[in-house]
Amino acid sequence: MSYNCKLKNKTILDFLFKKRFRVLILSALLAGWGVTQAQDPQFSQFYANPLFLNPALAGSIECGRVILNYRNQWPALSNAYVSYNASYDQYVPGIRSGIGVFAMSDRQGDGALVRNSIAAFYSYKLKVSEAVLISFGVQGTYFQARLDQDKLIYGDQIDPTTGEIYRDTDEPPVTNDNIGVVDFSAGVAMTHYDQWFLGVAVHHLTEPNMSFYNDPNNKLPMKFTVHGGVTINASQGMIGNDDEDDFILSPQILYMQQEKFNQLNFGLYLSKKPLVVGAWFRHNFSNPDAIVALIGLRFNNIRIGYSYDITVSQVGGSSGGAHEVSFAWDFCIYKQENRRRIRAIKSPSF
Repeated sequence: MSYNCKLKNKTILDFLFKKRFRVLILSALLAGWGVTQAQDPQFSQFYANPLFLNPALAGSIECGRVILNYRNQWPALSNAYVSYNASYDQYVPGIRSGIGVFAMSDRQGDGALVRNSIAAFYSYKLKVSEAVLISFGVQGTYFQARLDQDKLIYGDQIDPTTGEIYRDTDEPPVTNDNIGVVDFSAGVAMTHYDQWFLGVAVHHLTEPNMSFYNDPNNKLPMKFTVHGGVTINASQGMIGNDDEDDFILSPQILYMQQEKFNQLNFGLYLSKKPLVVGAWFRHNFSNPDAIVALIGLRFNNIRIGYSYDITVSQVGGSSGGAHEVSFAWDFCIYKQENRRRIRAIKSPSF
């Protein structure tokens, strides 16, 4: 995930960092949840978290898979943002469909704000031609958000001169510190052999209310995602023919928009079994955000990836960047001879 907000008062932030208080970083984001709109967490290893990226990627490989993801962003700032998720998805050949389940816990401000979710996925694979495969996916999600007010420190509690923290505040107490909502999302992905692919997803179609203050205008805004890439076999000098024993280049681009927040990610994967390396640049239009470096290993049916975000935004290097780890296990339930084969939707491993 990547939360990209401008810090209005760097002096106060530096003080809080040095004293290592258990303070909500960017407290206005959390304390004002009732009057501002929420933003989804984001992951740097997009394709190592396919169900989170696009519902159409459920069952996108010929086998089943279990995926675990962990991300710790800005660890030097009192565990500002930590996310965990686990998913399982499976292609069902008899109905040319994919199914999946997903669970995530997103902790902000050292646990002051915790948002948990569980989701179910269904996708249908349509073979348009020998070259083109399209997948249509839908997602149903239950969100549960919990606010621990004892961990909140509001701006009016901080003395701007000494940095001392007082317990009195003029902020009104929240109406409900534990909320739950249902949400729906949809997406489509298309691949042309293993040469190139393109995906589009729209999350939060129902724009559920996530306010702790019962504000009907505080909705989780729709998120639009467009992603795509090309596979280049550098060993054979051609597009496609993704042979793990060859040297493969895979340039990628991903664009996201949620309310007034826009983000463009572009980068390149280089792989030759069993090693994958990659580099991305993440830009938010108003300011550059981070450079992402990745290394991954693939052996048998196991994939392990690690990435580090080098922060170049106003938050700076003192935040500690971001660490992200992914683990995936691919396995087949159906024996090859008993399965109606369908070509996998080609996308990177990480």
